Amino acid sequence: MPELTPAATKLILDYEVGGGQAYYEKKLVHPTWPGGQSGVTIGVGYDLGYNSQAQYQADWGTRLNPNDFNRLKACLGAKAAPAHAKVAGVKDIAVPWAAASAVFFARTVPRFYKTALDAFPGMDQLPGDAQGALVSLVFNRGSSMKGDSRREMRAIKELVPKKDLKGIAAQLRAMKRLWVGKHLDGLLARREAEAKLVEGAIGQMGNVSAPAGATAPANPTGNPGAPAALPVG
Repeated sequence: MPELTPAATKLILDYEVGGGQAYYEKKLVHPTWPGGQSGVTIGVGYDLGYNSQAQYQADWGTRLNPNDFNRLKACLGAKAAPAHAKVAGVKDIAVPWAAASAVFFARTVPRFYKTALDAFPGMDQLPGDAQGALVSLVFNRGSSMKGDSRREMRAIKELVPKKDLKGIAAQLRAMKRLWVGKHLDGLLARREAEAKLVEGAIGQMGNVSAPAGATAPANPTGNPGAPAALPVG
């Protein structure tokens, strides 16, 4: 089974939960509303606005106590202003790191790897770090290819089968046009980090026949309970 590399794991955790458990428990243990078109968000970047009731049940049904589970369920589907209005009513709920990381590693990342692979056919033939950068992109932006705001996504889709890592990195940077001057520096920094991860994978091109991350060292996140790498299917 392929795995995300330690570098890709770190990138996603850095931008979703400030690197891992310590920041999470200080800043993100309670539900948040990140702004924009986001929904109420729990755990490691788990946006209730974009998950169905069935998905939420499968992911969190055994991880939260019934009362907290049902209160958060009322936030499903709410995005933007409606989500902002709902978050105050659930702000007292604490989602433990053990539950957050378990859902992230066991449920969320495998699902987004598949979504990224569907969006970018041939992604699994790229070096592991390049795969991880594209999983991060889809985790953050989704997989839609429609509209002018997604023209770089469409370009990446064409570049992936060609294994054009320089071109993919250039398109990740080109996306910054969407957020320049909008006080969204985190998105600008994330696209740059993804582009650098792809560029760093150019030297891995001779190893693409091996499962991505197959030689990853143990515990890349620095969190004692985290797997050595993210298993993806």
